[in-house]
Amino acid sequence: MPHATQHADVVTAELDSALRGGPFHVALRAAIAARGLPLQRVQHHLSRHGVKVGVTSLSYWQQGARRPQRPESLRAVRALEEILQLPEESLIRLLAETDDRAGDRGSAGRSYRSLVEASGVLDKLLAEFGTPRDGGLHSLGHHERVSIGARRELAERESHHIVRAHRDGVDRYVAVHHGDPGADPERMHVRALENCRIGRIRRHHDTGVLAAELLFDIRLRAGDTFLFRYTVEDGTAGVCREYVRGADSPGGQYALQVCFDSAALPVRCHRFTQHSAAAPRGGRQELPLSPRHRSVHLVEPRLRAGYVGIAWDWE
Repeated sequence: MPHATQHADVVTAELDSALRGGPFHVALRAAIAARGLPLQRVQHHLSRHGVKVGVTSLSYWQQGARRPQRPESLRAVRALEEILQLPEESLIRLLAETDDRAGDRGSAGRSYRSLVEASGVLDKLLAEFGTPRDGGLHSLGHHERVSIGARRELAERESHHIVRAHRDGVDRYVAVHHGDPGADPERMHVRALENCRIGRIRRHHDTGVLAAELLFDIRLRAGDTFLFRYTVEDGTAGVCREYVRGADSPGGQYALQVCFDSAALPVRCHRFTQHSAAAPRGGRQELPLSPRHRSVHLVEPRLRAGYVGIAWDWE
């Protein structure tokens, strides 16, 4: 009996260590071992969650021979966290960190933000507001200004929106902010800057996601346009290496400007595009850093569905 207890303690310690430091396949293998489930049982539990994954794929995942990439696979990872009694988004986070390391070696990576969106956290938060995902608004123009602080952290994000209502009665917009891995949404602050005020706020601690209702003082009719501006003060995570904007459907002009503190300048910057969370990155283009203004930017005349962003390398 003492031997069984000691073995269980070792398995638990290995799992705790793997969940803290990864990589993804080691944590998955440790979690499956800790629960004592054969892969056939894991597959059965996944099917009960409405997710189909083969035993061979599960085996490859825990060996590190393959990584989950398709949307269905990412949903499976989220279900595995529940089946294996793991903290919510713990495997998704490790998967993102694995992709970050792959990106440092020159491979196409996926942002933590895109993985969170694919895993369903964003839909869950938006559902709590009881409004459609697009909120009854089409984007005509969106300008974001992201500030990177002296600690190389995502310090602040300011958004300026120009929208048009496509149904009557629209009087609010739900703004979503994705913190970097380790971000604490409880310590983030949202400020209404122009033509709006703050309503309800929802936070998802495990993924660092914050959703805030921005209330207009008028009800828009179909066809009406509206301008508003807000900012999110973050600064709660570690080193930031990229900023990504996702869109479900085509929109109007999108401009992203990333500004760096004089004490933390990157050695190089580039823009990129990504069709989906599971797709490789493309459209890479180097961006020159303005010495005087310490900033880089991109402009999309018409935003397409998918992801666009700016990434940078530190020394």
